[in-house]
Amino acid sequence: MKKKYTLPRSLKNVPTHYCGGCGHGIVHRIVAEVVDELKLREKIVAIAPVGCAVVAYDYWDFDCSESAHGRALAVATGIKRVRPDLIVFTYQGDGDLASIGTAETIHAANRGENLTCIFINNAVYGMTGGQMAPTTLVGQKTTTTPWGRSPEKGDGFPLKITEILAGLPGVAYAERTSVAKAQDVLKTKKAIKTAFINQIENKGFSIVEVLSQCPTIWGMTPNQAVKWVKEEMTKTFPLGRIK
Repeated sequence: MKKKYTLPRSLKNVPTHYCGGCGHGIVHRIVAEVVDELKLREKIVAIAPVGCAVVAYDYWDFDCSESAHGRALAVATGIKRVRPDLIVFTYQGDGDLASIGTAETIHAANRGENLTCIFINNAVYGMTGGQMAPTTLVGQKTTTTPWGRSPEKGDGFPLKITEILAGLPGVAYAERTSVAKAQDVLKTKKAIKTAFINQIENKGFSIVEVLSQCPTIWGMTPNQAVKWVKEEMTKTFPLGRIK
Protein backbone atom coordinates (compact mmCIF):
# COMPACT_ATOMS: atom_id res chain seq x y z
CA MET A 1 0.00 0.00 0.00
CA LYS A 2 1.32 3.42 -0.94
CA LYS A 3 2.03 5.65 2.01
CA LYS A 4 -0.33 8.63 2.11
CA TYR A 5 1.03 10.58 5.06
CA THR A 6 4.35 11.01 6.82
CA LEU A 7 4.89 12.93 10.04
CA PRO A 8 6.56 16.24 9.14
CA ARG A 9 10.21 16.38 10.13
CA SER A 10 9.54 19.69 11.88
CA LEU A 11 6.84 18.16 14.12
CA LYS A 12 7.98 16.09 17.10
CA ASN A 13 6.36 12.68 17.52
CA VAL A 14 5.06 13.29 21.04
CA PRO A 15 1.62 13.46 22.72
CA THR A 16 0.23 16.98 23.07
CA HIS A 17 -1.53 18.64 25.97
CA TYR A 18 -4.33 20.01 23.81
CA CYS A 19 -7.91 19.02 24.54
CA GLY A 20 -9.71 16.59 22.23
CA GLY A 21 -11.14 18.47 19.26
CA CYS A 22 -8.91 21.54 19.71
CA GLY A 23 -7.70 23.17 16.50
CA HIS A 24 -4.18 23.96 17.72
CA GLY A 25 -2.83 20.52 16.87
CA ILE A 26 -4.08 20.81 13.29
CA VAL A 27 -2.42 24.20 12.82
CA HIS A 28 0.81 22.93 14.42
CA ARG A 29 0.93 20.17 11.81
CA ILE A 30 0.20 22.62 8.99
CA VAL A 31 3.00 24.92 10.11
CA ALA A 32 5.44 22.00 10.30
CA GLU A 33 4.46 20.82 6.81
CA VAL A 34 4.96 24.31 5.36
CA VAL A 35 8.31 24.73 7.09
CA ASP A 36 9.48 21.41 5.62
CA GLU A 37 8.16 22.13 2.13
CA LEU A 38 9.83 25.56 2.02
CA LYS A 39 13.03 24.10 3.53
CA LEU A 40 13.03 26.67 6.36
CA ARG A 41 13.74 24.36 9.30
CA GLU A 42 17.33 25.53 9.86
CA LYS A 43 16.54 29.25 9.60
CA ILE A 44 13.14 29.75 11.18
CA VAL A 45 12.22 31.03 14.65
CA ALA A 46 8.76 30.79 16.22
CA ILE A 47 7.61 33.12 18.99
CA ALA A 48 4.85 31.79 21.25
CA PRO A 49 3.62 33.94 24.15
CA VAL A 50 1.35 33.02 27.06
CA GLY A 51 -1.71 31.00 26.11
CA CYS A 52 -2.64 27.45 25.16
CA ALA A 53 0.28 27.30 22.71
CA VAL A 54 2.90 28.59 25.15
CA VAL A 55 4.74 25.25 24.98
CA ALA A 56 4.82 25.06 21.19
CA TYR A 57 8.54 24.35 21.51
CA ASP A 58 7.56 20.92 22.85
CA TYR A 59 5.99 20.10 19.48
CA TRP A 60 7.91 21.97 16.78
CA ASP A 61 11.36 20.68 16.01
CA PHE A 62 12.92 24.03 15.13
CA ASP A 63 14.00 27.10 17.09
CA CYS A 64 11.29 28.63 19.29
CA SER A 65 11.20 31.40 21.86
CA GLU A 66 8.67 32.42 24.49
CA SER A 67 7.63 35.97 25.18
CA ALA A 68 5.62 37.74 27.82
CA HIS A 69 1.85 37.77 27.33
CA GLY A 70 1.00 39.87 24.29
CA ARG A 71 4.58 40.81 23.44
CA ALA A 72 5.30 38.22 20.74
CA LEU A 73 5.46 40.69 17.87
CA ALA A 74 7.78 42.97 19.85
CA VAL A 75 10.15 40.04 20.46
CA ALA A 76 9.81 38.94 16.83
CA THR A 77 10.64 42.46 15.66
CA GLY A 78 13.85 42.47 17.72
CA ILE A 79 14.97 39.07 16.42
CA LYS A 80 14.18 39.94 12.80
CA ARG A 81 15.99 43.27 12.94
CA VAL A 82 19.09 41.72 14.46
CA ARG A 83 18.97 38.67 12.17
CA PRO A 84 17.14 39.70 8.99
CA ASP A 85 18.33 36.48 7.35
CA LEU A 86 16.00 34.46 9.60
CA ILE A 87 12.33 33.72 8.97
CA VAL A 88 10.47 34.78 12.10
CA PHE A 89 6.83 34.16 12.93
CA THR A 90 4.51 34.54 15.89
CA TYR A 91 1.82 32.06 16.92
CA GLN A 92 -0.77 33.87 19.04
CA GLY A 93 -4.26 33.47 20.44
CA ASP A 94 -7.02 36.07 20.37
CA GLY A 95 -6.68 37.17 23.99
CA ASP A 96 -2.95 37.56 23.52
CA LEU A 97 -2.85 39.26 20.13
CA ALA A 98 -6.04 41.31 20.26
CA SER A 99 -6.21 42.26 23.96
CA ILE A 100 -3.08 42.51 26.08
CA GLY A 101 -0.97 42.65 22.92
CA THR A 102 -3.07 45.12 20.95
CA ALA A 103 -0.40 47.85 20.93
CA GLU A 104 2.42 45.53 19.89
CA THR A 105 0.23 44.00 17.18
CA ILE A 106 -0.97 47.24 15.65
CA HIS A 107 2.40 48.99 15.69
CA ALA A 108 4.36 46.03 14.27
CA ALA A 109 1.82 45.82 11.46
CA ASN A 110 1.80 49.58 10.94
CA ARG A 111 5.59 49.64 10.66
CA GLY A 112 5.37 46.95 8.02
CA GLU A 113 7.73 44.65 9.89
CA ASN A 114 8.70 41.78 7.59
CA LEU A 115 7.12 39.14 9.81
CA THR A 116 4.52 36.38 9.63
CA CYS A 117 1.76 36.27 12.23
CA ILE A 118 -0.43 33.21 12.76
CA PHE A 119 -3.45 34.23 14.81
CA ILE A 120 -5.62 31.53 16.40
CA ASN A 121 -9.14 32.80 17.12
CA ASN A 122 -11.28 30.57 19.34
CA ALA A 123 -13.40 33.47 20.64
CA VAL A 124 -12.45 32.95 24.30
CA TYR A 125 -9.58 32.86 26.78
CA GLY A 126 -8.85 29.14 26.72
CA MET A 127 -5.88 28.69 29.04
CA THR A 128 -6.86 31.01 31.87
CA GLY A 129 -10.43 29.93 32.60
CA GLY A 130 -12.76 30.83 29.76
CA GLN A 131 -13.16 34.56 30.22
CA MET A 132 -14.57 36.83 27.52
CA ALA A 133 -12.00 37.63 24.85
CA PRO A 134 -11.96 40.55 22.40
CA THR A 135 -13.28 38.11 19.80
CA THR A 136 -16.12 36.61 21.89
CA LEU A 137 -19.33 36.68 19.88
CA VAL A 138 -22.36 38.74 20.89
CA GLY A 139 -24.54 36.49 23.06
CA GLN A 140 -21.72 34.00 23.72
CA LYS A 141 -21.52 32.88 27.34
CA THR A 142 -18.17 32.93 29.13
CA THR A 143 -17.08 32.87 32.77
CA THR A 144 -17.12 36.69 32.80
CA THR A 145 -20.28 37.01 30.67
CA PRO A 146 -22.53 34.24 32.04
CA TRP A 147 -25.50 36.12 30.59
CA GLY A 148 -23.90 36.16 27.13
CA ARG A 149 -21.78 38.97 25.71
CA SER A 150 -23.97 42.06 25.57
CA PRO A 151 -22.92 45.38 23.99
CA GLU A 152 -25.85 46.99 25.81
CA LYS A 153 -24.33 45.93 29.16
CA GLY A 154 -20.97 47.42 28.32
CA ASP A 155 -19.25 44.32 26.93
CA GLY A 156 -18.59 45.87 23.54
CA PHE A 157 -18.56 44.11 20.19
CA PRO A 158 -16.25 41.39 18.84
CA LEU A 159 -13.02 42.93 17.61
CA LYS A 160 -12.27 42.15 13.97
CA ILE A 161 -8.56 42.65 14.39
CA THR A 162 -7.57 41.22 11.00
CA GLU A 163 -9.82 43.70 9.18
CA ILE A 164 -8.35 46.50 11.30
CA LEU A 165 -4.80 45.48 10.45
CA ALA A 166 -5.63 45.07 6.76
CA GLY A 167 -6.35 48.79 6.61
CA LEU A 168 -2.76 49.64 7.51
CA PRO A 169 -0.38 50.35 4.59
CA GLY A 170 2.39 48.26 6.18
CA VAL A 171 0.32 45.09 5.95
CA ALA A 172 1.00 43.12 2.77
CA TYR A 173 -1.37 40.23 3.32
CA ALA A 174 -4.31 39.37 5.57
CA GLU A 175 -6.54 36.30 5.33
CA ARG A 176 -9.00 34.46 7.58
CA THR A 177 -9.38 30.70 7.37
CA SER A 178 -10.56 27.88 9.64
CA VAL A 179 -9.81 24.25 10.48
CA ALA A 180 -13.44 23.17 10.87
CA LYS A 181 -13.52 21.01 7.75
CA ALA A 182 -11.03 19.36 5.41
CA GLN A 183 -11.38 21.92 2.62
CA ASP A 184 -10.72 24.73 5.07
CA VAL A 185 -7.63 22.96 6.43
CA LEU A 186 -6.20 22.92 2.90
CA LYS A 187 -7.00 26.63 2.49
CA THR A 188 -5.33 27.34 5.83
CA LYS A 189 -2.17 25.59 4.69
CA LYS A 190 -2.15 27.58 1.46
CA ALA A 191 -2.61 30.85 3.38
CA ILE A 192 0.17 30.08 5.87
CA LYS A 193 2.52 29.14 3.03
CA THR A 194 1.70 32.42 1.28
CA ALA A 195 2.43 34.35 4.47
CA PHE A 196 5.87 32.70 4.79
CA ILE A 197 6.68 33.26 1.11
CA ASN A 198 5.79 36.94 1.55
CA GLN A 199 8.42 37.19 4.27
CA ILE A 200 10.99 35.38 2.15
CA GLU A 201 10.29 37.92 -0.60
CA ASN A 202 10.48 40.87 1.85
CA LYS A 203 6.93 42.02 1.20
CA GLY A 204 6.19 43.17 4.75
CA PHE A 205 3.73 42.12 7.43
CA SER A 206 1.46 39.11 6.85
CA ILE A 207 -1.28 37.80 9.12
CA VAL A 208 -3.34 34.61 8.84
CA GLU A 209 -6.27 34.37 11.25
CA VAL A 210 -7.47 30.82 11.85
CA LEU A 211 -10.88 30.15 13.41
CA SER A 212 -10.32 27.27 15.80
CA GLN A 213 -12.69 25.15 17.86
CA CYS A 214 -12.37 25.02 21.67
CA PRO A 215 -14.79 22.27 22.81
CA THR A 216 -13.73 22.18 26.47
CA ILE A 217 -14.23 25.87 27.23
CA TRP A 218 -17.26 26.14 24.97
CA GLY A 219 -18.85 23.17 26.80
CA MET A 220 -19.41 21.25 23.57
CA THR A 221 -18.45 17.96 22.00
CA PRO A 222 -15.83 18.20 19.22
CA ASN A 223 -18.55 17.68 16.59
CA GLN A 224 -20.70 20.42 18.11
CA ALA A 225 -17.70 22.76 18.24
CA VAL A 226 -16.86 22.20 14.59
CA LYS A 227 -20.49 22.92 13.68
CA TRP A 228 -20.47 26.09 15.79
CA VAL A 229 -17.39 27.39 13.97
CA LYS A 230 -18.99 26.77 10.58
CA GLU A 231 -22.47 28.04 11.43
CA GLU A 232 -21.90 30.77 14.04
CA MET A 233 -18.32 32.06 14.13
CA THR A 234 -18.16 32.64 10.39
CA LYS A 235 -21.16 34.98 10.60
CA THR A 236 -19.08 37.41 12.65
CA PHE A 237 -15.72 36.44 11.17
CA PRO A 238 -16.27 35.62 7.48
CA LEU A 239 -13.61 33.50 5.82
CA GLY A 240 -11.50 34.68 2.92
CA ARG A 241 -8.68 36.95 1.87
CA ILE A 242 -9.08 40.44 3.29
CA LYS A 243 -6.01 41.99 1.71
